[in-house]
Formats: sequence, C-alpha cells, structure tokens
Amino acid sequence: MNKTVLLLQGGLSAEREVSFASGKPVQEALKSSGYRVVTFDPGWDVGTTLPAALSGVDVVFNALHGNWGEDGNIQGILNFARIPYTHSGVLASSLAMDKQLSKVVFAAAGIPVVDDVSVTLEDLATGDPLPRPYVIKPAKEGSSVGVKIVMPGDEMDLSGLQSYSALMAEEFVPGRELTVSVLQSKHEEPRALAVTELKTKTAFYDYEAKYSADAETEHRVNPPDLSPIMHEQLMRWSERAHAALGCRGASRADYRFDPDSGRIAILEVNTQPGLTPLSLLPEQALATGMDFKALVAWMVENAACDA
Repeated sequence: MNKTVLLLQGGLSAEREVSFASGKPVQEALKSSGYRVVTFDPGWDVGTTLPAALSGVDVVFNALHGNWGEDGNIQGILNFARIPYTHSGVLASSLAMDKQLSKVVFAAAGIPVVDDVSVTLEDLATGDPLPRPYVIKPAKEGSSVGVKIVMPGDEMDLSGLQSYSALMAEEFVPGRELTVSVLQSKHEEPRALAVTELKTKTAFYDYEAKYSADAETEHRVNPPDLSPIMHEQLMRWSERAHAALGCRGASRADYRFDPDSGRIAILEVNTQPGLTPLSLLPEQALATGMDFKALVAWMVENAACDA
C-alpha cells in the first residue's frame, strides 16, 4: 500500500475509552494490509499539535467518538490541512451529532421520527415535559451516553445530566431496536448493508450493551421474522438519511419499531460507527462478504476532504 495513515484515537469526549477500543483493531488491520501507521491522541492543544503531526501523512483514519472527534471540529482542521480523512465531513458530522436538528432533516426527507422537546434540568424538576413513557438524553452526545427512560411510576432521576448544556425529551417507542449500516464509495450512491435487531437485557441498547462483553446483547443480522417489506424500507430509509445529512464513507442509522402498533421511527445517524469487537458495522459488512481488514482498507481508500 505504501501509504502513511495517521490514526486518531482517544480524544476528549466521554467515549475516549471506546475510541481506543476501536483504534486497536483498526491499527492491526491497517498494518496487516501494508499501511504505515502513526497514532495520535488529540488533546486541547489539537489546533497546534495535529497540523504538525500531519507531516508526511497521506490519509487520516478517524477512530474518535463523541464530541471534538465526531462533531465536525476535527474535520475542520483536516479540511484546512487538505489531508483526506475517513468518515463524514464537517456539516454532516455536526448535523448528525445534533439529535434534534438531524431529526428535522430526516422528517424533511420523508423518514418517520418521534416528537421531542428541548428541556432543562429545571424543567424536569417541575414536571414531565411529555406523557410517559419518554426518553431524556443529551441533545449532542453519542453512544447512548446519559440516556434515561422515564416510565410510568418512576421517580425522576437527573443524576449524570448536570454537565450537559443541551437536553431533550423524546417519545419512547416500545418494541424492537433495529440498526442499519451504510457505506458510500467515492462517486457512488450510498448502499445499505443489512438490518440488525439488538436484543438486550437492558431497557434499550445502552452504553453497557454496546461495549461490555458481559452484557450478552444478541445481534440478529437480517432477522427472518422481520417482514421483507419492513426490511427493504429500513434499508432505503437508511440510505436516504445518510444522503440527506450529506454523509460519506460509513454511517449507521438506529430505529425503534413497535410491532403492536406498526410504528417505526429513526432515532439518529452515527457518522463514526464503532469498530470494536462488539460493533455492528463490521458485523454487517461481514454479512455482505467484507471482512474487517477489507472494511478498514476500504475506509482508507475512500477517505476525502470536504470539497
């Protein structure tokens, strides 16, 4: 390959350890494919240290998760440096990280969403902003960090939310949790890979279910009891959501589906899907015949800057 790849991992967000968990297998796969790999852990001085680290680099592999790595900030620096990088650019990254704004985009694209409202801790302390059950979550965070489901009869638990400047309350859709990964090569249309149902022992696919081997989350790739019509609809919606946000490379769209009512809604699009041993994108890529090593190489070869 003879390319030098700068692997961004770690970073400043609440998902720092998850980023390292993604970065380790990525580094191994890159080396196995013949790339020269240099790692970089961005700190608050990234504006001065990253440009210096880009000397001699051909491509940046962005394995950061959460704020400052997945929200358009690091992408802006890389655009100025004109070094191609994996995953989405500034606008798509920042839109996808803003859960409320991205849902406006999805709705405009004809993809069903659930109602939500902006809330503060003071609002939540005085009463319910929506009929129960509903979800409280940071409006700009990833990996289900800080997400709480408020069920009928529950006492309001606001612990862990004090550090977030923007919160939202969102309708809770009971039933099945479904997710679809999308890949988009240069100059081609986005292509959905598979539908995976996540069966967890927790109320939803939370941080522990995503990243703990002890969580025993079952991943049902292309579940046979999902109707062909629903399967096809989820694949097309995911491609549409990817395109509506302006994503490139890889993304993953998450949904809730209530079989009793037939209601389905997109929750968010993740522009930096995890690449840990428990992650969904590599699993869905494998279902199409693309192993992890090939997936990582594909990401490098399809890296780009914003036009």
